[in-house]
Amino acid sequence: MTETWRIELLVPAAAVPMVEAALDGLTDALLCFEIEAPGPDQGLWRVEGLCERPPDRARLTAALALAARAANIAEPAVSVERMAPRDWLTETMAGFPPLDIGRFHVRGSHVSDPPPPGRHALVVDAATAFGSGEHATTRGCLMALDDLARRPRWPRRVLDMGCGTAVLALAAAAHWRCPVLAVDNDAEAVRVARHNTRRNGLSARVRCLRSDGFRDARVTAGGSYDLILANILARPLTAMSAPAAAVLAPGGRIVLSGLLATQEARVVNAYRRQGLALERRYPIAEWMTLVMRRRGRA
Repeated sequence: MTETWRIELLVPAAAVPMVEAALDGLTDALLCFEIEAPGPDQGLWRVEGLCERPPDRARLTAALALAARAANIAEPAVSVERMAPRDWLTETMAGFPPLDIGRFHVRGSHVSDPPPPGRHALVVDAATAFGSGEHATTRGCLMALDDLARRPRWPRRVLDMGCGTAVLALAAAAHWRCPVLAVDNDAEAVRVARHNTRRNGLSARVRCLRSDGFRDARVTAGGSYDLILANILARPLTAMSAPAAAVLAPGGRIVLSGLLATQEARVVNAYRRQGLALERRYPIAEWMTLVMRRRGRA
């Protein structure tokens, strides 16, 4: 049992990515829920940050002020409260039931029941890196992977850019049994990703690397990728369109997620300028996952 402090605020869906980024480093765990019950807050999202020590109020206020400015919203009201001692990490894990998304079965380590037959079972805990399968963006990516898995003998090489927990890298490696490079710019995410590759017995296929996008030469070494997975945010997705397209093999696909439906046109246009064509869309609530294809023969 540990002492826990909770930060809570309500924001529009479009502001969630900016608020998540603002709270990164200020909390030990971050949870986001859409408010669906009727009432004045319906349609807003509740963002809760949990930490084991009192948050730095000055840093918190400054970070959220910048996030509100970036999202073009008024500064949200924030509550900070000390909670009764409790094993909040165990409770949080228990709140994530197993997920069946196509041929992929994603579960936390707290689940003891045997996985269903015929699916790739992936053990990924909701902890200090993004990507447990619960969020609409991760779900959209796994749906895209399930559809792409219908193609025989493809791909030969995969890149998971902004891998978080590496759940997408694990899914690709489990199904195609091919080399996968999982990249993130956050050291903690890379640590979690490496832990998950070992836990799932996929260390021989998934290599985890810390890099700020494509800046590390090891990301672009070794030739092109047949499949790139990028579940990040609309702005970095747009910024990396040229380097991503440069390492995507002819006929290859890139799965883009982490963007709101209102940001779709901006992201699609950025990749169309690089010669890619939109192949499929996966809308889930306010979020959008896109599959784009580079022209040429796979």
